Amino acid sequence: MASTNPIAGSGTNAPKIIWNEAQRRFETEDKKAYLQYVIKNQGKVIDMIHTFVPSSKRGLGLASHLCAAAFNHAAAHSLAVVPSCSYISDTFLPRNPTWNHLLYSEDKKSNLL
Repeated sequence: MASTNPIAGSGTNAPKIIWNEAQRRFETEDKKAYLQYVIKNQGKVIDMIHTFVPSSKRGLGLASHLCAAAFNHAAAHSLAVVPSCSYISDTFLPRNPTWNHLLYSEDKKSNLL
């Protein structure tokens, strides 16, 4: 069931991002841009596997808004993050290192199982 409450986007210029739990993704209201994830380790780890923004909407910061919504969700639900998506690992996290504390690591594994 999709959440009707926005995860991110309370500002006037920020897009409304919706958590679509049934399809395991965070998406824009029009469903055209999204961040796909998989839940692992008995619900304690979120593996962010793919971010998609259609070419017609690129350059608007949507991927970053999707990531922020997903990381806020992970923080609120005490989930560790695996950034399998190359956009997240190579672009979003280097630009937003404050989220690094949520990253899954083998050192934290014993706490997550």
